[in-house]
Amino acid sequence: MAPSLLLLLLLLLLISSSSLPAPRRTFLLNSADRPLLHFSPPDVHNTSTLLLSEDTSTLYVGAGDALLSLDVSQTDVIRLKKKVEWRPSDSQINECKYKVRNPTVDCPNLVSVLQPINSTHLYACGSHAFSPHDAFIHTESFSLVEHGDGKARLRCPHSPFRRSTAITHDGELFTATTTDFKGAKPQISRHFSKDGRPDVCQESSASLLQDPEFISSSLDLSERKLYFFFSEVGKEFRFIDELQIARVAQVCKDDVGGLRTLQKKWTSFAKASLICQSPKQLPFNVLQDVFTLPPPEGKNASETLFYGVFTSQWSSGPESAVCAFKLQDIRDVFSGSYLTLNTQTMTWAPRQERRILGQCGLETASDQDLGDVRKSFLTGEGVKPVKNTPLVVSPDQRYSRVVAERVKVVNGKEYTVLFLLTESGFLHKVVLFDGGEQLVEEIQIFTEPQLVKSMVLSSAKGVLYVGTSEGVTAVPVARCSIYSTCSQCILARDPQCGWSRSSRVCKSPTDPHQDIAQDVDHANVSDECQGQTRTITVKEVFVELNEAVRLSCQKPSNLASLTWTSFKDLPQNLFIQPADGSLRFLASPHTFGAYRCEAVDGGYREVVASYDVRQMVSPRSLNVIKSDCQDQDPLTEDPTKTMTRPSGDPETPTMMVHHDFKTDSDHEDKSTVQTSFTDHGSGFTDHGPSSRNRGSSANTTPGRDPQSDALIVKSYHSELVVVSLLMTVFFCALVLGGLHMWRQSKSRKMNPLVSPDDGSKTNQSMESVPSLSSPEDTSPELKVVQ
Repeated sequence: MAPSLLLLLLLLLLISSSSLPAPRRTFLLNSADRPLLHFSPPDVHNTSTLLLSEDTSTLYVGAGDALLSLDVSQTDVIRLKKKVEWRPSDSQINECKYKVRNPTVDCPNLVSVLQPINSTHLYACGSHAFSPHDAFIHTESFSLVEHGDGKARLRCPHSPFRRSTAITHDGELFTATTTDFKGAKPQISRHFSKDGRPDVCQESSASLLQDPEFISSSLDLSERKLYFFFSEVGKEFRFIDELQIARVAQVCKDDVGGLRTLQKKWTSFAKASLICQSPKQLPFNVLQDVFTLPPPEGKNASETLFYGVFTSQWSSGPESAVCAFKLQDIRDVFSGSYLTLNTQTMTWAPRQERRILGQCGLETASDQDLGDVRKSFLTGEGVKPVKNTPLVVSPDQRYSRVVAERVKVVNGKEYTVLFLLTESGFLHKVVLFDGGEQLVEEIQIFTEPQLVKSMVLSSAKGVLYVGTSEGVTAVPVARCSIYSTCSQCILARDPQCGWSRSSRVCKSPTDPHQDIAQDVDHANVSDECQGQTRTITVKEVFVELNEAVRLSCQKPSNLASLTWTSFKDLPQNLFIQPADGSLRFLASPHTFGAYRCEAVDGGYREVVASYDVRQMVSPRSLNVIKSDCQDQDPLTEDPTKTMTRPSGDPETPTMMVHHDFKTDSDHEDKSTVQTSFTDHGSGFTDHGPSSRNRGSSANTTPGRDPQSDALIVKSYHSELVVVSLLMTVFFCALVLGGLHMWRQSKSRKMNPLVSPDDGSKTNQSMESVPSLSSPEDTSPELKVVQ
């Protein structure tokens, strides 16, 4: 069957595997709930290489055209201690411009190797305008002295963005990089060899490595071997398209080469494939990163684990996986069978006998044996992952970096926590269990794609340092205070957090003598949170009639579903529940009453918010209520009322009254709930009302205070009395006014004010007439004139 057809059939048979669950909590960049510490001065860029000192108080950074020494002794600040400029000269930059396509990006000096060479000095190697340079740095004075032996091109790549790996031990430097301008000549080498041994490298054979991308390296001290992890083109498979293969290669630390054959060349070099594949699935064949996790304290070195991030060359989306490999399994593969390369046909065939292949100490081996070493360096079997399957599979995230640590919980059990950096800029915290994994949280570290990325973990400080093109970011590995209740703390299943029963807060269980509730395996809230009830604040919301009401409710986690319950039997079309979890409706006599938002998470139900919506009374009625309530007993006085704006209308004041009560959602009686509105979405999808529970109807609304209704009725009665009194006064004034005018007209006919005989005289019989004007009227009264 043709290889291309075989690949097509494999694609057609692809079955989706179990994938990583959604994150419980999501924190965007610069979130107040999950603060990060950033170090990004304007003159610092491409902080590509990070190295933490042994006492974890200093972070050494290899950046663009500079080396930095950062003080990280305090977890709340990153301070620049020293900075050394290390940039190419103008002539070197001008020469570089003719070699590359983008001189601005390719011609600076990007430090790719930064390792401790001894107790007082660091070794650094950088691209240096496509002409690698290396130097030694004194850690105390942080002064730089360039090495100048002309071999820096063998220790770090020419391109600033070509990946390589390096590791030091006992003053010796082991590197895996490309040694030419085009990056076409890969090389694994030992430099600064001790005890009179010569430096060694690989034989210049095109078949040893096929366009590799070096990823990581690790030291096996017990067997004095080094392991290099990389991806390359697999020539043992005869496909039309080049097939990428994830590899691990070994060399012996003390290898000095052969006497005549393979002089100053590795005689112990061998390589094996790394298998990261789910059953009945295409393999994840491209290696992105590897982290070495030492064995637990007191365990054998063979228990060392290598956590690798893999992607697939056939995946059309951002799919990735994490596989773990045990050191003992790698040892077994290199001690097993090998394949032999036919140099005429360039095909591989199984070798019948193994003899010396993959062994150390071949400096005195015969030429025939070393000839076999030249042709038989590929193992017949691949290294299978722990549990024979990926530990984590993410169908929608492309992971690029991984860091792991072991965490011991209060019951003494240990869990592995993975920190995975995505290409999109989020850091995923994943906890591994015997039966699966949980994505505890995702934290946004950057927003724009980064050309360079690196991560270093300080377990002692509980801080993860992430280096990107923009700078260095310090991320606390846990922030337990974001879980405000016992149930949220337990359901998080974070081994670095536990619920303190005495202080009633979620905190890091650093003290083994503390009374900490923690259940990472099963998240049994009922058992761990007994007696840890929380106080719920009931918000009484006063709104105008026909006002748009919005009652907010926030999910305690992305996996929770929200349910709104009402203590009335109401049609669901009166309510809208948008994607943000709130409840919206128009205020009417039918919708006034009590509402409660409940979250269901991991099978546990708890009240998140509680409201009592009431109709707002007029200010005049409030004054009457206040005066009537002044004579009440202070012990039974209503809670203080505060005016706020409603969510639906910012122009109308809303009155809210707060009550506190305790609730235990697991044992609460639901018999009074009449109507419910549920959002079953996990995430940010929009769902409307979906459920409704009916029960016996009642004339009064549960949760309403009958006394407050009586007060509202009394206030309208007072207004009616006032209006009636005003109308009575007005009517009396009209009657008196009409009577007065009638008397005046009658008196003019009988006793005219002006005598017909003398117009200047006034009738003496006229007495004083009182004024009908208000007391404020100052016009004079009419008097008899003599």
